[in-house]
Amino acid sequence: MARTGFCDSKPLLDLHKKADERRAPLRSWYACGTIDCWQPVEVEESRMVPVKMEPVHRWERRLSAQTNESIIMGFNEDRLTDTAADGCVEENMLLYPQLQGFPSLQALVPSLLRHEVETALEKLDLIWDRTFAWDMFLDMMRTQAINTLPNADLPRDFTDATRSVLVDWLIQVHEILHFQEETLYLAINLLNRSLHVIKVTTVNLQLLGMVCLFLAAKKEECLLPEVSGLCYLMDHTYTKPQLLRMERKVLLVLKFDLSYCPPLHFLLLLASIARCSAKVVWMARYLLELSLLEGQCVVFLPLQLAGSVLCLSRQILQEPPTPEGEAAWCLASSVHVGSETAVLRIMHTLAGAAAKAHTRETCATFIKFSSPETMYVSVHPGLKNIAALLGVCT
Repeated sequence: MARTGFCDSKPLLDLHKKADERRAPLRSWYACGTIDCWQPVEVEESRMVPVKMEPVHRWERRLSAQTNESIIMGFNEDRLTDTAADGCVEENMLLYPQLQGFPSLQALVPSLLRHEVETALEKLDLIWDRTFAWDMFLDMMRTQAINTLPNADLPRDFTDATRSVLVDWLIQVHEILHFQEETLYLAINLLNRSLHVIKVTTVNLQLLGMVCLFLAAKKEECLLPEVSGLCYLMDHTYTKPQLLRMERKVLLVLKFDLSYCPPLHFLLLLASIARCSAKVVWMARYLLELSLLEGQCVVFLPLQLAGSVLCLSRQILQEPPTPEGEAAWCLASSVHVGSETAVLRIMHTLAGAAAKAHTRETCATFIKFSSPETMYVSVHPGLKNIAALLGVCT
């Protein structure tokens, strides 16, 4: 295995010595200001039309997949529905169930949410034409499960610890190459999918990881590194022909399907709608990146991960609530994020991971989010009290 890769990763860990030379961490994150910079949303008059009242029970059950609202308020996730030990199916949840007590507000939520989604996608620079914003959001909701893995099983020769070491190394290489955040999430998704369909030995595991990062860069980046440069980062353990052969192999087994809607997009979208402060967002982004290291998180939908880390971030920081902030959170929380069991499992897993992040060897993410640019979220005192964090998630 390459010396720079697994055997000696320390030289790659000092990622923030030259902070001014680094570009903005995410080109599409504009909502970095405080809550004060947000203004109340005024709904356009053309959308303030009488809405036919629906029965309350419509919001308490899964809606038919025939309607647009069903994708938002009652997303059908039969494949991922958690089952309790006694065989009872867990009820799907909304992040803000108190909304069910106000039928008049329920009737307004779809049009308000659509306006907020369109505004947020435009602010985040994720769309070119606002006309297609809502259609794009609906497509994100529909297709997020396409390349999600059905289970977290790894090939017989690998363990979660081995996978974590590889992902940690890829995070370091990603930072060195100044790639976009979307590239990292796509690379890890390609790695997870490849491990399930390619027979690869431990010797070639690092090569597979680098190839997945290279393919993700081809899809997301404007400028690409030379293949020889990638071999250099692996200490020339692998040759250029070996890397290109592995690239062809991955593309063939994945049938050239590199599509993936990263949880980062859902996180930024929900945070923008909810008017979250910059620190809440950075904390959520830290927790979300920690989820890449956790093998059991690969089975969850991107929206489930995004909603869970945002909830956990708010719990950790405990910022004083404001009427405007609570109203915005109420609207963002009308988006369905899965069963209560799934959300609590994610929060429990990431709370434990965050509490131990500073003591692990795979600490690239911890170091990355301990810089001034990230508001030092990885060293926040609230993360060290594991008992309190796990108490929130119990």
